[in-house]
Amino acid sequence: MRTDLFASRHIGINEGDLEQMLQTVKAGSLDQIITETIPSDIRLAKPLALPKAMSEHEFLSHIKELSLKNKLYKSYIGLGYHESITPSVIQRNILENPGWYTAYTPYQAEIAQGRLEALLNFQTMVIDLTGMELANASLLDESTAAAEAMSMLFEVRTRPQKKDGIAKFFVSDEVLPQTISLLQTRSKPLGIELVIGNDEEFEFGNDFFGALLQYPGKYGEVKDYATFVAKAKENEIKVAVAADILSLVLLTPPGEFGVDVVVGTTQRFGIPLGYGGPHAAFFATKEQYKRNIPGRIIGITKDADGQPALRMALQTREQHIKRDKATSNICTAQVLLAVMAGMYAVYHGPQGLKYIADKIHNLTRTLSEAFANLGFEQLNTIYFDTLKINVPHAETLKDITADRGINFNYIDDQTVSISINEATEVSDLDTILSCFTELKSTVENGSIKEPVNEVIPYTLSRKSPFLENEVFNTYHSETELMRYIKKLERKDLSLNHSMISLGSCTMKLNAATEMLPLSWAEWGNIHPFVPLDQAEGYQEVLRGLEKDLTTITGFAGTSLQPNSGAQGEYAGLMLIRAYHKSRNEEHRNICLIPASAHGTNPASAVMAGMKVVVTKTDERGNIDIVDLEEKAKLHSDNLAALMVTYPSTHGVFESSIKHITKIIHEHGGQVYMDGANMNAQVGLTNPATIGADVCHLNLHKTFAIPHGGGGPGVGPICVAEQLKPFLPGNPLVKTGGTNAITAISGAPWGSSLVCLISYAYIKMLGEQGLTHSTKMAILNANYIKERLSGNYEVLYTGENGRAAHEMIIDCRPFKQNGIEVTDIAKRLMDYGFHAPTVSFPVAGTLMIEPTESESKAELDRFCDALISIRKEIDRAVDNPTDNPLKNAPHTMSMLTSEHWDFPYSRQEAVFPLPYVSDNKFWPTVRRVDDAYGDRNLICSCTPIEAYMEYK
Repeated sequence: MRTDLFASRHIGINEGDLEQMLQTVKAGSLDQIITETIPSDIRLAKPLALPKAMSEHEFLSHIKELSLKNKLYKSYIGLGYHESITPSVIQRNILENPGWYTAYTPYQAEIAQGRLEALLNFQTMVIDLTGMELANASLLDESTAAAEAMSMLFEVRTRPQKKDGIAKFFVSDEVLPQTISLLQTRSKPLGIELVIGNDEEFEFGNDFFGALLQYPGKYGEVKDYATFVAKAKENEIKVAVAADILSLVLLTPPGEFGVDVVVGTTQRFGIPLGYGGPHAAFFATKEQYKRNIPGRIIGITKDADGQPALRMALQTREQHIKRDKATSNICTAQVLLAVMAGMYAVYHGPQGLKYIADKIHNLTRTLSEAFANLGFEQLNTIYFDTLKINVPHAETLKDITADRGINFNYIDDQTVSISINEATEVSDLDTILSCFTELKSTVENGSIKEPVNEVIPYTLSRKSPFLENEVFNTYHSETELMRYIKKLERKDLSLNHSMISLGSCTMKLNAATEMLPLSWAEWGNIHPFVPLDQAEGYQEVLRGLEKDLTTITGFAGTSLQPNSGAQGEYAGLMLIRAYHKSRNEEHRNICLIPASAHGTNPASAVMAGMKVVVTKTDERGNIDIVDLEEKAKLHSDNLAALMVTYPSTHGVFESSIKHITKIIHEHGGQVYMDGANMNAQVGLTNPATIGADVCHLNLHKTFAIPHGGGGPGVGPICVAEQLKPFLPGNPLVKTGGTNAITAISGAPWGSSLVCLISYAYIKMLGEQGLTHSTKMAILNANYIKERLSGNYEVLYTGENGRAAHEMIIDCRPFKQNGIEVTDIAKRLMDYGFHAPTVSFPVAGTLMIEPTESESKAELDRFCDALISIRKEIDRAVDNPTDNPLKNAPHTMSMLTSEHWDFPYSRQEAVFPLPYVSDNKFWPTVRRVDDAYGDRNLICSCTPIEAYMEYK
């Protein structure tokens, strides 16, 4: 084995195992499998034009060299992004720990209790600081959270407002510019009319349904919004506030002056700037909106023994259940970053946060008084951390600050704003003042003195306590926090324990070499709005990644801005809208979506202002071409797009795909390809070859960014030539196409920091490694299919009986034994495995995807587990209600209890196969009761006494 070849480390199958596996799948070669799986008319004629693969050592040298091209200036730009300090204990034990970053979204609650508790801490932190009643478990960034607030308030309009078509939404001109840009993107398809203006001059008429305010404002001014909110209520206008979460330690929480929604970012709570992300946004609201809140909520329930347990609450809001009726996109979360932010609050506690906020505020006051001594006018009357300075000759000041390695926010040629942050020290104030001293060409000393005057009036100062729960007042030493983090980690099953074979979610290796640079300051500490010449390293990485993804997809251009797969879907559809509008065909609004499509697709189409028309699938699970053609003809004048997943969600390369895309083009539509299954395409075929016009890629799937328990994600869009001019822009940094649509996310390049991972993945695999990875993913799926043959029926296969990179096994026949698919999912936990995707896209099935990273030994353990469970299903006919599947998962407390009343042994319960005892994973709770938790919704940390009602 070549030790310098990354592919040999990334791909789990060795040469010896390969021969055995080929025998099992009855193929003479790997190429035979591919030929029998992928239609010949869409196979690539030549290899991808990508550079030769780097070794891991070469790549680390390369990325270090690029990092040094970034300039680590002190950035006081603000505008929603501030340098923060990541506590080393959190960096080491969460950000750099595969036990946290490789976990999957906590759909299987019994093996995700640690992550769920960390997210409950996050929700509690947000509820306490905002003064609201309910919070979700994070959104993508502040700007998208504000857009979600607008959408929710539009959805919950009063009946008279809906009847009268009230659709105006007021946005204060104090709101961050990137947020306004994103609101413009989101409002148009929904028919919302944005009115942007001065909140102090706003006329409270009855033609508005909602309003958005910024607290503090974009340049730092803190306003008393109590009167505004009261007047809004009188006129039945609901109010959302975008708030700086750290400022709420000192300022009156918005919930206390009656707002309906509070949103913002938790980036200030120990999360690196990362040139724009990823950062966990927050969304807090009133209890009455619990059925409308976007994203996911973590709630408390009970398990089968009546003990407290956590799970995702109100899960029926997921798109794959509600589809085009979904009120939100549950995929839009930043779990890993939310866990870090919540742990930051746990580590510092209320007193620590108060110390940090006071320090920042006092330094800002000190600086303000020093400016006054120098003769500069400071324009903010009430502020937390940001000063607005009247500066004649601001361009000259910019030259001076550049020489000193400092960035301010230059509002215009007469005004700058300066935002102080957690990392600012007194010595930094000296440097800041020296720039202004030089500007005046004077020897006057803007001396640093303790501030005298209070600037936050009593009426706006926080009086209510926060973070009183035990968890925020216990773990303040590093030893205690390290142990708390480890305690939670042990409750979660992640990729560092066993294979996670989720279909369509591609849980592959997230290599250590890919992850290491994320901890380097040269990548983590760059503000997204710095001048481009300060981010040359980032620009080279981002341009390189865009180029490589464009090559891989066969398209003409790429945007990295969408910061989740769901955002990518939405962005792709918005480009299609812009394209039709440019051709004076804005009336095209029909989106055809096959019944087998990803559940997020219909929700995204509705968000993009399109009408969904569902097309049928045939008995083999393929798109019904006759039905598709009929509906394309019927809607020919108004056809906007087809959304198609390829290979299909059923795990099949449909041979008629080029005919399908041709039909859409003949009727004036564009083809959007969902890139969730791109792991079966790279190097062998591509979206351009099948006839698509745009696709999104899940970098957190195919291109190795870890799931992090449900985020970070990156969902770039790759487009054909005709859509390239419309790639999304940003109001502060030039990016996107020549006719760019408004922003899709807050930062110019979305979650830039984690793009380093995909850049590394492509550079270290190269063309040969990428292509071989795809082949091995397809082989591994077919190996599992053959090993399970005779025990489970695979629902759909291609024309030659092959699966793509995933397959669906049918568990519906087991109902005759009293066994449901959920019972199999829970029983797999006792065997040490996370369940495959449950009941999607077909109810009562499991969708399995092994990826290329797993070894034959691990694939065999997984197959052995499912085969053993199949035998248990047969035995269950003797006792349909009391068997290992119905009682799964089994916990250590069950095993060690004095009483064992089950008709099977303890050994059969917890050590069903010999390999299990060698590496046993213990679920910490028994099967959770979802319905009970939804009926009794509790989504914040609760004193232990409150749990008594659950017993």
